[in-house]
Amino acid sequence: MSLEAQVMDLMKDAMKAKDEGTLRGLRAIKAEIIKAKTDPGAGGVVTADGELKLLQKLVKQRKDSLEIYVQQNRADLATKESEEITVIEKFLPQQLSEDALKVAVAEIITTVGASSPADMGKVMGVASKQLAGKAEGKAISAVVKELLSK
Repeated sequence: MSLEAQVMDLMKDAMKAKDEGTLRGLRAIKAEIIKAKTDPGAGGVVTADGELKLLQKLVKQRKDSLEIYVQQNRADLATKESEEITVIEKFLPQQLSEDALKVAVAEIITTVGASSPADMGKVMGVASKQLAGKAEGKAISAVVKELLSK
């Protein structure tokens, strides 16, 4: 079942249950899917990889907003953002733990033959592709920096 079909089914359930937080998150996903489908280069189709990137982008936007709302003591808006993050993350693959991420990045460093912080670009290119959807770019970057500086 496509992401769009799953979202539509869950939207119906959320409307019946009058679950505003879930409904808001699902509507955001649906809006992004529609926007992606109508992009000139998409041809009316969103690939599974495109759906993954779209969901990651939505979560990142909400986490950034959540951080700002927390700093500004806007608990009402922060709560809405965290509800939406929870809904959107249900569609993403399970994220790697910090230990698992370190192991994966260490393997990539060995494979690429990186030895110093100057090789960060090579490692990040491979790591970003291999770990897409499994870890955030910020987290990958931090681990790569840490392991290469040892």
